[in-house]
Amino acid sequence: MSRRELREQIFKFIFRVEFNDRDEMPEQEDFFFEADEFTADEKDMQYISKKGNSILERLDEIDDKINQQAKGWTTQRMGKVDLTILRLAVYEILFDDDVPTGVAINEAVELAKKFGQEESSGFVNGILAKFV
Repeated sequence: MSRRELREQIFKFIFRVEFNDRDEMPEQEDFFFEADEFTADEKDMQYISKKGNSILERLDEIDDKINQQAKGWTTQRMGKVDLTILRLAVYEILFDDDVPTGVAINEAVELAKKFGQEESSGFVNGILAKFV
């Protein structure tokens, strides 16, 4: 899988936390990888699992950072898609040295265009710009 495809799969995996308790996420991870439409080799599955779980472990910290930067918004008020994209991007900006900040922001905007609403890409870009 390409980096973009891996990032999209991580987004889909961590999106599940919006609909499940955090203590159910190991089981949700199993369901995610067993889904018929999911096709990845073992190396890619390990990468998705490691990065996805790293994000979930830091979720409260990431949400605090988002809340500090999103003036007039809180993570409680944000759409689930936009919030999940922001969580992934903020993790990459703050905690993943392998991903340059510009790449994290650009990829987040692309995810917002693909999965979000019409104004999602501008919203995501505006909040992430405050992190640089």
